[in-house]
Amino acid sequence: MKKIVILSTLAVLALGAVAQAATYTIDMSHSSVSFKVKHMMVSNVRGAFTDFGGSFTFDPEAPEKGAVAVEIKTASVSTNDDKRDEHLRSPDFFDVEKNPVMSFESTKLVHEGGDKYVLHGNLTLNGVTKPVELELEYAGMVNDPWGNTRVGFEAEGEINRKDFDVSWSKTMDGGGLVVGDKVTIELEIEGIAQK
Repeated sequence: MKKIVILSTLAVLALGAVAQAATYTIDMSHSSVSFKVKHMMVSNVRGAFTDFGGSFTFDPEAPEKGAVAVEIKTASVSTNDDKRDEHLRSPDFFDVEKNPVMSFESTKLVHEGGDKYVLHGNLTLNGVTKPVELELEYAGMVNDPWGNTRVGFEAEGEINRKDFDVSWSKTMDGGGLVVGDKVTIELEIEGIAQK
């Protein structure tokens, strides 16, 4: 009888671990893909992409099996300045007619301890693919009132835009650039488990 109880307990624990592994669709209405870059060396310009989508798999019991695939429509860039946004869509920056989609595909997820992870992957922007790393924080998992399982993450990373042939800028009289080379990527992602 004791063996049956132990086996039953192990089976329940195993099923619980399996139940946590799932594929999630990014909930665009509760997620954001944003960035900031230095302007004239004294302030940051912030912007976001408003049209994106993708999915990811995640199991907190086996994070090394996680995977992410995301596509972002470059024409959806918004910095709350129409003239600047049109310039960003031009060949000087994102060249949206030639490169309408930016994509990210993960290669590895490393657990750093607690809720901290490092997400490694390949970013394709402006026709160039380069490896990037994102510092990832797991915000948790909940069941919503409509029977959906949701998970949340926040992520941040940095790229050099010139690595992706996004090199337009002007040099100021006193030195320094109108647009900085380093771009900080900031993500807030909420996913809904696929049924």
